[in-house]
Amino acid sequence: MKQLSLILSIVAIALAGILLFLQLKEDKTVKQPVTTASPVNAAGVTTFKIAYFVLDSLQSNYQYFQDALNVLKGKEEAMNTELASLEKSYQKKIQEWQQKGTSMSQAESEAANRDYQQMQQNFQARKEQLEQNMKDQLMQSQKKVRERVEAYLKEYNKDKNFAYIFSDFPDAIYYKDTIYNITNEIIKGLNETYKKK
Repeated sequence: MKQLSLILSIVAIALAGILLFLQLKEDKTVKQPVTTASPVNAAGVTTFKIAYFVLDSLQSNYQYFQDALNVLKGKEEAMNTELASLEKSYQKKIQEWQQKGTSMSQAESEAANRDYQQMQQNFQARKEQLEQNMKDQLMQSQKKVRERVEAYLKEYNKDKNFAYIFSDFPDAIYYKDTIYNITNEIIKGLNETYKKK
């Protein structure tokens, strides 16, 4: 869990892929021919506009994303604190057994061994439960961010008429003309929408 930033980066890449997939899936369900759905300029030529945004910039500057990240970091710290406390209490119990050492009877020694095995199982079970909770919360946060970005892009694109809006996730776009970079507009709009709520 200490590699939360790596996990969030991977989640962000997955988010971009999901957005692309959803956009492509929506376009396949449209029953009109492409030429009627594409804007036509004054000369009667069909135009096809594509825009992109820089995902890293969005993550760095979208306040909702930062707030969600801070909440996750706080929960990760609480999880680590709980596990450290649990481990400390187990270490204390082990030290008590070690101090008794050879003065323990065989029955006491066997009981201490059973208790030790149970403590290990309890610790591992609690650790797995907390890690699963963190993964679930991470997925929920990712879903909420994706939904907010997607909803904003639908509203944003009403008057822009882009056919596609991509994020520049690694190795997917080999060339990009910066004239179609809408990152700053998206960040500004998302932050304004977040502040209103």
